[in-house]
Amino acid sequence: MTVILRQGVPADAAACGAICYEAFKSIASEHNFPWDFPSAKIATGLMKMLLAHPGVYGVVAERDGKVVGSNFLDERGPIAGIGPITVDPGAQNEGVGRRLMLDVIERCARRGLAGVRLLQSAYHNRSLCLYTKLGFETRETVSKLDGKPLGISFPGYEVRPTVERDIPACNALCRRVHGHDRGGELGDAVRQGSARVVEHLGEITAYCTDIAFFAHAVAETNNGLKALIGSASAFPGGGFLVPTRNGGLFRWCLQHELRLVHQLTLMTIGLYNEPGGAYLPSVLY
Repeated sequence: MTVILRQGVPADAAACGAICYEAFKSIASEHNFPWDFPSAKIATGLMKMLLAHPGVYGVVAERDGKVVGSNFLDERGPIAGIGPITVDPGAQNEGVGRRLMLDVIERCARRGLAGVRLLQSAYHNRSLCLYTKLGFETRETVSKLDGKPLGISFPGYEVRPTVERDIPACNALCRRVHGHDRGGELGDAVRQGSARVVEHLGEITAYCTDIAFFAHAVAETNNGLKALIGSASAFPGGGFLVPTRNGGLFRWCLQHELRLVHQLTLMTIGLYNEPGGAYLPSVLY
């Protein structure tokens, strides 16, 4: 049957959630890694949120009137983030994933976005090869870490909830480190109550939208990231992401009994600046 693509709507959440759960479960089990989503209910909850968010574009693949896959594009900033992309295990290796990826890449070009990024599970060879053929460049390896909250504080590094008046300073910090801000994501996190900042010598030197799989953090130095990680009461989404080449931070996490879950590959098209500070990516970038 012919596969058609259309924009996703909230009513697609149940079908997309079931596929998302089964697709990630299938590939992770094939490689003996933990599942990214512990249940279809949790995956469906994520789909509901993404399909209802005005800053996120969703595309759905249909075959004979049945949803067989979906993909998402976070458009809340000058750099877009792709994912999650999932295809029904029964419809994989038939070109559906390629079409879903091309759809969001072409949308970025039409909208004139400076760049687009994603994180790819390093054990999934097929997706790495597909994204490379579609034009993505590999930038670095990222490690997903999980474990019990550390309950650690650092003298001189005060961690507190982020408030609206902190956003300009946080955006300026992000621009110094990355060359662009992520203000759309930060604003949402402030309103949701998950964002935190670190104050050091009277200045905001680090912030996070959360310490979680779908959250990011930016800091002048590793000390700011350590303060944010140490103060986190949980690591939602089964862990958080650390650039593996940041050996000092990666080592510190391992020394505090956080464990490596698996590794991912940060891939980009368009604008990319080597980070000028410390950071934690989200699963989008």
